[in-house]
Amino acid sequence: MRRLSTQDSAFNAQLDDLLAWESVSDIEVQQSVTHIVTEVRRRGDDALVEFTNRFDRMSVASMAELELSQEQLQAALDSLPAAEKQALTTAAERVRAYHEKQRQDSWSYTEADGTMLGQKITPMDRVGIYVPGGKAAYPSSVLMNAIPAHVAGVNEIIMVVPTPGGELNQLVLAAAALAGVNRVFTVGGAQAVAALAYGTATVPKVDKIVGPGNIYVATAKRMVFGAVGIDMIAGPSEILVVCDGETDPDWIAMDLFSQAEHDEDAQSILIATDAAFFDRVEASIEKLLPTMERQEIIRTSLEGRGALILAKDKSEATDLINRIAPEHLELSVADPDSWLDGIRHAGAIFMGRYTAEALGDYCAGPNHVLPTSGTARFSSPLGVYDFQKRSSLVKFSADGASEMGKVASVLARGEHLTAHARSAEFRIKD
Repeated sequence: MRRLSTQDSAFNAQLDDLLAWESVSDIEVQQSVTHIVTEVRRRGDDALVEFTNRFDRMSVASMAELELSQEQLQAALDSLPAAEKQALTTAAERVRAYHEKQRQDSWSYTEADGTMLGQKITPMDRVGIYVPGGKAAYPSSVLMNAIPAHVAGVNEIIMVVPTPGGELNQLVLAAAALAGVNRVFTVGGAQAVAALAYGTATVPKVDKIVGPGNIYVATAKRMVFGAVGIDMIAGPSEILVVCDGETDPDWIAMDLFSQAEHDEDAQSILIATDAAFFDRVEASIEKLLPTMERQEIIRTSLEGRGALILAKDKSEATDLINRIAPEHLELSVADPDSWLDGIRHAGAIFMGRYTAEALGDYCAGPNHVLPTSGTARFSSPLGVYDFQKRSSLVKFSADGASEMGKVASVLARGEHLTAHARSAEFRIKD
């Protein structure tokens, strides 16, 4: 891993280069996705079947072969080994309990003249969740995307998941049963996003699409935004670990591995104030890396996008946290609570030596769908609020309409919008 120091005159440029990530797809990807989306809009199910056969090495004749029944989902859950079923159930219960706290309720208040103002909270009618199924299967993504929607009160949850070669992952299907998913289609890629966004004879049009995917999925989500809502355009996974040098270096090395193993573009960064600690961590990396199943992916990630950053003190480390705005932040320090006031930008904050980020990926409770690539500066984790809409409530009394009509009249005429002014003036009492 490269080493950087805040005391180096070239540090700012080096950090910018390290963090640079172009999430916009190239022209070839754009053209491919445009073609796929256009064909699904034009030919519906026929195009969806065609692209699924081509890209996922399938040989189905109709959409009927690409939809799974509730009985299949329940059978997957029932047939799980006891340990897997218990782990999945525990994770689902914790995710649900956490997200129950996020549910918002409608509210209103009445002014002295009888005017009522408020906000009506309404769940979306139907949402689509995209679950990756290429390099790996992610039952945790099913829980993290579907449970908040279910808690929000969404009427219908549609799940799409690619099954290359027709191989079904039973944990993913079991998670769908636990999370209250209504319909599951074994389709993926840009074609699945297009089907959810515009609808086909078989796949219903949804109001919002959530869930991670590859560059084709991300490009399709960007392309259909406006016709449908989306959660975010996610980049590669990231972890930023800040350590005071007192945590077991093996733990820190494995925490860095935990994100690096996602893919070669994932980013793992360690910040410390003691250069000698980096030596210990690098020794742990060299010792532990050969034991990892995905060691080549991890090595490529660490060498290409990883870094060990030497900071002068806690204040400088905090400034770096806010500049990086990481998806996952581990505060592997003696007193993590004392850091919180200074941290403004982070998707999720894991506090203390025992709080591995991996626990957040599966069973801590908070959502693991988080802003990447510095977007934690303005974005938040996926939650119940992403599946609820807010409508303003306005109900004027006669007295209130008369008084506020005078205010509106002045402002509307100042904008030369006479109809606005006269509409308000009609309600003004003589």
